This record gives sequence, structure tokens and C-alpha cells, in this order.
Amino acid sequence: MDDRSTMIEAPRPDDDPDRPMVVFLCTGNAARSVMGSALLRVRLGAEPPVSVSSGGTHVLPGQVMSVRTRTALERHRIRDPFHRSRQLVPSDIERASLIVAMESDHLRWMRRTHPIGAPITGSLKRVVRDLAPPCEGSLDERVAALALAQQTFEEWEEIVDPGGGEQPDFDVAADEIAALVDRLSTRLG
Repeated sequence: MDDRSTMIEAPRPDDDPDRPMVVFLCTGNAARSVMGSALLRVRLGAEPPVSVSSGGTHVLPGQVMSVRTRTALERHRIRDPFHRSRQLVPSDIERASLIVAMESDHLRWMRRTHPIGAPITGSLKRVVRDLAPPCEGSLDERVAALALAQQTFEEWEEIVDPGGGEQPDFDVAADEIAALVDRLSTRLG
């Protein structure tokens, strides 16, 4: 995965109201959600079936991507010059069809802070495992069928936060998220 000779620039995040929106959620909107968003935007290409964005639960807004996150994405030949950290806000939740969390704290935060978003918030691993394929209905219908607000986060669902770690920790997180995003992209359209 370390061939950096042909980088792909992640498309600019959009908010096309005619497309469902998928939001990746992590703590600082600095590593895991950034990786997931950039990877999915690249996987879905120029005419994606969904809009893709990211946000965090506790963010210093407007920060550029860290060197470690950027390096981890570059191992997957992806650059995302558009990322600036942002706090998840109520308008994101209202617009979203699916919010993809990385750990149990994110689900608890959503249920406590934004309970209206609980039915559309699930872990990346659970969503990849359980979301029905596009032939089984709209994304909103398929997410509703997951009954995410009633799910209990299990240990197997966590994607370990590389923040505070070294480059290998970021690389491991990016590799894990990339494999999951590859599977998720087939479930979105």
C-alpha cells in the first residue's frame, strides 16, 4: 500500500440535498472520521450515491489534518486537502441518513447530547456487517431496519483511536478503516 507515486485527491465534501448523507463521527475529527470520510469519497467516485462528511464530538474547529493522519491516508494513495476539523452539529444530524461512529463513547455522546440522532448512529463495524444491500430499499429504510438506537455497543465494534500514538498506530487504524470502507461502499450503491 505504500506506492505514493499516484495520489488520488479525495473529492470535496458536498451537501447535495438530493442525495442521502453519511457522516463519519469520532472524537476530535482528526483521525478516524477523517480517514473514513476521505476513503469513502474516493471509493464512491465522481457521481456518488451519497454525500459524505465527518465531524467530532469534542473538536477544536478549523484544524487541518495532522501529519500522522495525512501520512496514513497517503499510504492508501489518498490526499484530502479540504479537511478542516468540525464539531458535529444538529443540522448535520437532521441532514444525515447514517452517522458512522468509531467507539462506544461516540454512541453514548449521540444518545445523550443528540438523542434524535440515535436511530441513525451505529458503529462502522456493525453497519458494515448488518446494513442490507441497496436492492432492499432506500438508505433511510435500510438504516431504520438496523434499530440502531436499541443496539448495545460491543467490544468487537471499536476502532482504536490512534490519537496520542505514533505513525504505526495511525497506519493500523487507516488500514482497518479502509477495509471496512471498501465493504461499506458496496452497501451504499
